Amino acid sequence: MADLDQRTHPTTTTGPHHSSGCVTVHETHSAYVMLLGSVAYKMKKPVQNDFLDFSTVDSRWRALDREYTLNARFAPDVYLGIAELTDPEGAPPEPLLKMRRLPESRKLSALARSGADVTEELVAIARIVARVHKFSAHENTIDRAGTREALRGRWAANIRELRALPRPIIDPAVIDEIDERSARYLAGRGSLFDLRVAQERTVDGHGDLLADDIFCMPDGPRILDCLDFDDDLRYLDGLDDICCLAMDLEYLGRLDAARFVVDTYLEAACDAPPRSLVDHYIAYRATVRAKVACIRALQGCATSTADAVAHARLALMHLEAATVTTTLVGGLPGTGKSTVAAEYAARTGAVVLSSDVVRKELAGLDPSEPRHSEVGEGLYSASVTDHTYAELLRRARGLVAAGRSVVFDATWTDPSMRERARLLSTLAHSTSIEIECVVPASTSLQRIATRRSSVSDATRQVYEAMTRSRAPWPTAQKVSCAGTVSESVEAALAVRSAAVRRSGDSRR
Repeated sequence: MADLDQRTHPTTTTGPHHSSGCVTVHETHSAYVMLLGSVAYKMKKPVQNDFLDFSTVDSRWRALDREYTLNARFAPDVYLGIAELTDPEGAPPEPLLKMRRLPESRKLSALARSGADVTEELVAIARIVARVHKFSAHENTIDRAGTREALRGRWAANIRELRALPRPIIDPAVIDEIDERSARYLAGRGSLFDLRVAQERTVDGHGDLLADDIFCMPDGPRILDCLDFDDDLRYLDGLDDICCLAMDLEYLGRLDAARFVVDTYLEAACDAPPRSLVDHYIAYRATVRAKVACIRALQGCATSTADAVAHARLALMHLEAATVTTTLVGGLPGTGKSTVAAEYAARTGAVVLSSDVVRKELAGLDPSEPRHSEVGEGLYSASVTDHTYAELLRRARGLVAAGRSVVFDATWTDPSMRERARLLSTLAHSTSIEIECVVPASTSLQRIATRRSSVSDATRQVYEAMTRSRAPWPTAQKVSCAGTVSESVEAALAVRSAAVRRSGDSRR
């Protein structure tokens, strides 16, 4: 019978010698964890694939020694050293990582599934992760892992491994859409990733934060099992690190906890990324877990096929949410477009760019200061209008490259201006949405006559002149703004949802 021996390694522990007892074994795709009394022993499987190699005893020894060192950053009192599993018949001894055994009932996953209030635990977890990130080394090798090219490579590796499986677990069309959406986001967000690297947001982190590996003890959480087999996968944006846990909590049915842990981490890390990047990283993490579940399914795990499909579905949902959009909210004066644009932006996390505001800013005026001009003259001449729209597009270009969606609040009566906005969206790999707010003429005129404290200088004469000169807008979806604001905004959001869904299918 094999025995535990602890005599041969510098970091060997001095715990008891076990030759018998009741052992409970847990299995992952790359390891076995044996629970025996007050301790746990982890043994690597002799597996080899594109992202890890534990095929020899020496490689498993190095991996466990590395795991011991790296995990001490998060839970130094849990990782106790390296032991050996010896064979009386003379086979090479197998290295084991010896750990303090923690109660299953205190796993974050168990608490989350039970619906328990884990607010205090999540605060502590987020702060521990932020602290490890704060004291991470920053060197070229680490910083390179935060670049767009590095993330693109990690996405490509996961997609390649999913497509190379000996039998499909996930619908190939779903994998294709994940690939297309993730690539499109990366293609248009160069300045975002450059900024993240410049801000030293790339860290030597955990790499695989999952609720099953976090124990919420009375004296604070213990975070276990960081990714040790590939430094390049553990070097990552700190936001990516915490989004792994957010993804897992959401998968467990705790969207509230997922959002809370991200928000708490961002506060602790003094970070303010665009929401699209949060969704992108959650999608990436869900794709990684989908791949792992596929591997487990091929190893015979009965529940892993459903896990893989569900994680792929979660990835797609967040890739849709991460879609960067440029929305033209237009229409004649008095149609309610500014009100709809503001609420639409608030609901989607977008930035509003208003032609009325920008026009006056360019003239050095307070946006709320009235400035009436004859139609087509002064502040509303063709040249000023062209300059205003050019500035709107210039500002939008920087925002979408930084991962921020934009809502243009303007009349958009000129087809050439609309085409320039579409071109910007295409070049920025964002989704263009066009909404025309419409109401009966009598409603518009009544609103113009009774309007107070508005940045708009539109009058009845302006409305009538624009009505005569406006060109048809066949590419816009018309939204009636004659009812309540809520009804108009919901209609506009429905237009957006349909456009975002279509953007993920290149065949449409």
